[in-house]
Amino acid sequence: MLFSLQGNLDRILQAWLLLAGLACAARIATAPLTAGGANAGTVAPYILLVLAPFVSTLLALRWFEDGDRLPQPSTRLAVIGRWRSVDLAEARRHSLYGTGGIMVSLLVGMMLNVAFRAVEYLGAVPPAPAAAPQWLSVLHMAMSFDVVLFSSLYMIAFVAGLRKVPLFPRLLAAIWAADLAMQVCIAQLMAGTEGLPAGVGSALHGLLDGNAKKVLISVGLWLPYLLLSIRVNVTYRNRVPA
Repeated sequence: MLFSLQGNLDRILQAWLLLAGLACAARIATAPLTAGGANAGTVAPYILLVLAPFVSTLLALRWFEDGDRLPQPSTRLAVIGRWRSVDLAEARRHSLYGTGGIMVSLLVGMMLNVAFRAVEYLGAVPPAPAAAPQWLSVLHMAMSFDVVLFSSLYMIAFVAGLRKVPLFPRLLAAIWAADLAMQVCIAQLMAGTEGLPAGVGSALHGLLDGNAKKVLISVGLWLPYLLLSIRVNVTYRNRVPA
């Protein structure tokens, strides 16, 4: 599976462009844009939804080209357990060095999260017509920003994990924290927006609550692994059990 991820990343990105582009085009084409029709503002979020994860992945591949040769952080945040630091050469010789095993599930899950998030966005948030009411414009802007930003961030973290970048665990933890904060911010923003229909507000609450719960489930499942796994510590922190 890991070999497939590394060897077929180009094809995965091409498939994303094709499938996400077709899905966004279909969403716009089938939307009843009666209030003034569509304009550039209607189409732009969908273009960003398609291109942002793609571009972010390409940039991350360039940023993290040196991968595990990048410097280790000077301060350890993961202090649970007894570990002995080793140099990179010794870490590479360890039998558990690398992004195999359970790490593959985490990496694949991060990619699938981007796709699922895009599908939820397309299903829950209608395209905003040129003459949209204020509440719809605010809702569309907030949810578009959310999906574009975090699709990009999760793909950057995916590449960091795949390339064995030392900062990967704390990068992913920071993205989780930011994701939770974003759901709260959107809820507060829409609560203060005049004219929001009660039915839309209820559906939005369910969507944001679901997003937050999925992040919390990810944290509950993967944070202990990122802290305690020998593979993670050998690969990303260059340390072995003492």
